[in-house]
Amino acid sequence: MLKKFAPLIVLLVVCVLALLNPGLPKETITEGLDSGDIAWLLTSAAFVLLMTPGLAFFYGGMVNPKNVISTMLQSFVAMGIISILWVVIGFSMAFGDSFGGFVGDPRTYFMFNGVLEHAPFGTIPFVLFAFFQLKFAVITPALFTGSFSERIRFTSYIIFMILFCLFIYTPIAHWTWHADGFLYKMGVLDFAGGTVVHMSAGCAALAGAIYLGKRKDKNHPTAINVPYILLGTGLLWFGWFGFNAGSAAAANPLAASAFAATNVAAGAAGIAWLFVEAARGKKPSAMGFSIGAVVGLVAITPAAGFVTVSQALFIGSVASMISAAAIVLLAKTSIADDTLDVFPCHGVGGMTGMIMTGLFASTAVNAAVAEQGLFIDGSTTLILKHLLALVIVVAYSLIGSYILLFITDKISPLRVTAEEEELGLDTTQHDEKFVIADLVKK
Repeated sequence: MLKKFAPLIVLLVVCVLALLNPGLPKETITEGLDSGDIAWLLTSAAFVLLMTPGLAFFYGGMVNPKNVISTMLQSFVAMGIISILWVVIGFSMAFGDSFGGFVGDPRTYFMFNGVLEHAPFGTIPFVLFAFFQLKFAVITPALFTGSFSERIRFTSYIIFMILFCLFIYTPIAHWTWHADGFLYKMGVLDFAGGTVVHMSAGCAALAGAIYLGKRKDKNHPTAINVPYILLGTGLLWFGWFGFNAGSAAAANPLAASAFAATNVAAGAAGIAWLFVEAARGKKPSAMGFSIGAVVGLVAITPAAGFVTVSQALFIGSVASMISAAAIVLLAKTSIADDTLDVFPCHGVGGMTGMIMTGLFASTAVNAAVAEQGLFIDGSTTLILKHLLALVIVVAYSLIGSYILLFITDKISPLRVTAEEEELGLDTTQHDEKFVIADLVKK
């Protein structure tokens, strides 16, 4: 009985804490704020949030009709769970007072105390910065759901998502984006989350695919609902302008440059994927272009504010070809059944973008660049730091995620039973049904 009501008890405890810690500001700070920058960051935060529903459609279009709702809900529920967690301690662990450059103090902004009265972040209110960062934290666990789609128990996914956010995402965000984070102080560049979001999610995806094992039934069409995939791609592409250009934290020329680089990388990557399909003797597909475009968006994310538009074209094209090759190579192994190729697209795409940043980062694009890329001034300093950071982040997120999966499995079994998998997760986990698919089938 206690186990049945445990989630409700936890939520009630959070509600009590919210009443006991209202976080009323002692004063409202307006000095130094810029209305244009505030407007752009409010818009960007909304753009980034829209990416998660976009991801739900993108993933939902690729799975068996009996698992469409469960797959999409795994993205949507992150919007609720992570929003609560971020306010309670997540933001503090990512951006609170640093413990040796490794993680923030959970007490710093516990229940968002002190956030409303905090000094502005640049020219925007600190609370706006906090909620802009929330949207990144929301989409990260939603990304890795595609790797173990169609076979994970919903309640177990929620537990793992919470553990991942606390012990994988927030530390890596602190390392990379906090002024006292050890990767930040090392000089590692990540403009909008190639390391923090995509590499961590990609490695968690690989760990999940390995731990949960292969699907029982892989003999359904590659793409069930292509219009869903196209819709999801459009929403992701649209939202990514907030993801990357918003990371300039101001309505300025750097935001415009990142905006342009984002669009070009996505377009080039989508076309490159079609060329790869043609080289393999396949017809150009809507699904192929969509996947390629998303890979381009992933790869340009860490570099968007550090490279030129023409370099973004190169990054998108190369990343697309590398990820396409990674999908083929992973499929030939028995390492993991990554349902929607999350690791080759987000993990490998993020790694490619991180390396490219180490090659092309330039002070001409962003004056904040302390050490330029290898192809700009011939120095190996930045690229070597990025390669070291890549190894650290991959090892930490991959091994850490596997350990958290093991812990979650002991708390609540991760994988559904063979009978539940056969019936489909929409019915067995949510008692709902994707009616449109049934009508089409009839």
